[in-house]
This record gives sequence, structure tokens and C-alpha cells, in this order.
Amino acid sequence: MNIKRTILWVVLAVSLLMLHDNWQRSNGLPPLFFQGSATQTVPNTAPNLSTLPAPVASAQNHAAPAGTAALQGDRITIVTDTVRAQIDTLGGSLVRLELLHQLDKQGQPVVLFQRNSAQTYLARSGLVDTAELPNHNTLFQVQPGTRELIPGSDSLEFHLEAEKNNLKLIKTYVFKRGSYLIDTRFQVLNQGKQTVTPTLYLELVRDSSKIDESSFYSTFTGPVTYTDKEKFGKIEFKDIDKGKAHYPHEIAPGEPGWVGMAQHYFASAWLTDPQQKRNIYVEKIADNLYRAGIKQTFGEIAPGNSKTLDARLFVGPQEEHLLEATAPGLELVKDYGWLTVIAKPLFWLLAKLQAILGNWGWAIVALTVLIKLVFFPLSAASYRSMARMKEMQPRIVALRERHKGDSQKTNQAMMELYRAEKINPVGGCFPVLIQIPVFIALYWVLLASVEMRNAPWIGWIHDLSSPDPYYVLPVLMAVSMFIQTKLNPTPPDPIQAKIMLFMPLVFSVMFFFFPAGLVLYWVVNNILSIAQQWQISRMSGQPKNKIIPQKK
Repeated sequence: MNIKRTILWVVLAVSLLMLHDNWQRSNGLPPLFFQGSATQTVPNTAPNLSTLPAPVASAQNHAAPAGTAALQGDRITIVTDTVRAQIDTLGGSLVRLELLHQLDKQGQPVVLFQRNSAQTYLARSGLVDTAELPNHNTLFQVQPGTRELIPGSDSLEFHLEAEKNNLKLIKTYVFKRGSYLIDTRFQVLNQGKQTVTPTLYLELVRDSSKIDESSFYSTFTGPVTYTDKEKFGKIEFKDIDKGKAHYPHEIAPGEPGWVGMAQHYFASAWLTDPQQKRNIYVEKIADNLYRAGIKQTFGEIAPGNSKTLDARLFVGPQEEHLLEATAPGLELVKDYGWLTVIAKPLFWLLAKLQAILGNWGWAIVALTVLIKLVFFPLSAASYRSMARMKEMQPRIVALRERHKGDSQKTNQAMMELYRAEKINPVGGCFPVLIQIPVFIALYWVLLASVEMRNAPWIGWIHDLSSPDPYYVLPVLMAVSMFIQTKLNPTPPDPIQAKIMLFMPLVFSVMFFFFPAGLVLYWVVNNILSIAQQWQISRMSGQPKNKIIPQKK
């Protein structure tokens, strides 16, 4: 077996998967690939969030009373050096958040939270108990204070308060310089004559739309949870629809845990006090609208007394060092899949190379070189095996002709030839198979790393996370694959040989739509493979077209 047969098996496997995917679609089942195109569309008008129920311990929902007019709040804009946020006085919810240092394809700040006709994604909070208390349907009063982080100041505090049924809630947002982490503080004052036991809920609400997603690869979008006991978990929107969502419902006192929303490159999460018991909830609340939240009780509050609970809200890019420093397990929202154990060290090494070279593109080139050096012994064994197989091709063709029509005798004669020449027919395949997990892990590292967004390489490559605008790298990849094909043994089957010649063209067309960083990796890998193959052939001292004479 040689590298070309390995590629043919891969093509066959992909073809079978694509057929199965089409069968899934035709039978109304969820597709295996490109699920972003199958997500529900956002309604033409944004849902009226003022009528959505607040989570309570019982099954009872607290919606706005029938026949009452929906309240309208004002949006207050907060600006720091890292974010521009809008807080709606109706509920004190964070309804819009722009990441000023993360730019979209139009050069504008990435908008993560927003509530409009295009998308719904926001953070909200409130109180629940046996009586209706201040929640995300309540109109809050804004307290005086600055709305923009002034030079020389490290933080900005924004205060709102509301009162209902003799219970006052003072909600405070603390924005900090250079940070995507927002501190929140919830103070409850009991102004009544009875002891109360309110519960604080903190939730993220969004629809299932995928923003800025390619049709050629799909990444996860949806609720995520973490507890020290059950570790990291992802929840598909389709599982919530079916009532089959699996997630930890309780976080024990002293146990780290959080709930969040993840999407390609970005994430949000509510992080609460780990010293108390907390409960997680995930549910569908309207057509194409979902929420994931966490509840925590204040305990008993006697008349005239008050209690305070603190929490933190992370809203920002999935930068690995930033996530690790924020909360235990939060770095797992940067999803490398089942090859995380390989991918994390690869990203660590890639980041170190970038720190030295000062450019993510050259870091990818350097990392590819290092990986090729590590696997050089395996690659050498593979190329030597392929070189021997190439030399044996005329004799194998002669055997096939001699025993034409008798596959059993052909296979027996070939095995005898392999034994006589001490050739392992799978010698060229096995070393390649060992390297595949590393290549797949690196693929996910380059696909999942927000650090590649807007990262330039050279000349025309201004964004390693976007396709090459002039398709230079895909063309170079096609040329390098063609050269590799010519260096490998020609299959005795004419049809198989033609397929191998068309493979570079097929792959180059596919890679027209892949991020430039991924294509750069493959181009460099192919060039190094060609150089390795040439060097190994030169070291072996055997001409490429040398034919071993038949033994009599």
C-alpha cells in the first residue's frame, strides 16, 4: 500500500459520509456537515423580551399580565478602552456589546451582544420568589455617574435600582480598563415587614443563528457549561428543542462552575461565587430563542436588612491565555474537539513561535517545519518504502499480465515478490497514518484560534482567518500536490492513475474557501514533503527510474 492508495481510501470514506449526509437530509434528519446552513432563521422582528418569563423554582411562569402595555426603557451607552456597551433600563439588561479591538470584515468592531431584527443575544438578571420581584421585566432607575472611562481611571461603575413588593434591588456593573470581564453586584434591601428568601438568576439569551460561518466548515454555537464534577459540556440547540439537553443541574458549594454561550472565536459566561450552592438551567423560551442561566439564593433577609451577591460576566474573544486566567475550565470553550490533548501543546508552541517571530503567518511556517523535523524518521521510512514500490512497479505489472484473470495467483505471486525483495507493502502507509492525528489537531488549532483574525502574513494576505483573496496559496497547493503525485509510484490501474492526477485540482478548489492560515500550512507541508522525498531518494543513492531485474 502507498500514499496514493491511502488518499483513495480517504476519498472513498468522505464520499460515503457525504452520501450518508444526503440520506440524513432527505429523511428529515439533522445533517452531518454544514449544519450552519440548516439553522433556524431569525424572525423578521425581534422578540418582545419584556414578555418573556423569569425562571422560578416552580413550573409557574411570570409573564407580563394580559392586556397591559409593554414598558419601554432607555438604552444607556457605556464606553471603555475595550468595549462599547448598551444597558437597557427595562430590566437593567446588557443588550449590546461591541469589542473595540476585534474588527469584522468591514473594519468595524465586532458586535457580540445585540437585540434587533437580525439577531438576539444578550445578558440579563433579576430576582424570583413567591411574590413578583424586580426582574428583567422591571423598569429600573439609573443612578448618576460617568458613562465613559476617563483617562487615569481603572474602572467605571454603573448603578441601577428598582423596587417591587417592598424589595429593592440595586444592580451594579463594574467595567475595568483593558478587560473583557465585567464585575456585577446585586444588593437586596428588605423594606417590608416579612422575612424573604429571594433567588438571583443570571442568564444569557440568544437565538440559534450562526454569525460569520463558512459553508465549508462548521463550528459549534450554543450553550456551554462547566462544573468540577462533570467538566465541560456543550448543548446543541436541537437537543433543547427535543427536550434531550444534558447538563449538570446543580453545582455544590465550593465547586467551580459556570454557564455560558459559545460561538466561533467568541464566548460569554456568567461566573458566580463558588462558595454557595448554585443551579443551572437551560431551556427554550420562544420560537428560535433560548436561554442558559444560573440561580443562587440570597438566603433569608429579615425586615430592614440587606444582602449582596457578586458575580462576573465574561464577554470577549476566545484567547486561550485570557480564558485560563479568568475561571477554571473557561479555556475549554475554545473547542479543539477530541484531539484537545494534542492541539493544546501545538497552540502553546505556535504562540511561543509567534512571540519570537512577531507574525502568526511565519509562526505557522516555523511550526510546520518543526513538525516535519519531528516526523522525519517516519517520513523517511514511508518515502523509502514508496521508492521501493515505485521500482517494483514494472515487475508488478508483469505479474498482473502473466496471471490476468486469476486474482488469487496474482496476489500470491505479489506476496512472494514482496518477501523476496524484503518489501513491506504497508510500509508507506503506516507512518502517514501515525501523523494524521497531529495534522487534524493542527487544523483545529488554526481554525479555532481567534488570534488569526485580522492577522497579516505577507503582501496580499491581510487576514489569516479569511480565504486568500487572489487564490495564490490554493494554486501553489495544487502545484505542490501535483509534483508529489508525480514523485510517487504510478498505480497500475489506469483509472486509479487518472484519479490521482485530478486530486490536486479537486483539493485546490476546496481550499479556495478555507482560511489562508490553513492553506499556508498545507502548502508549506507539501513543499517540505517534496524536499524530504528528494533528499531521501538522493541519500539512498538509487535513481528514481531504476528497475530491479526479475529474479530467475
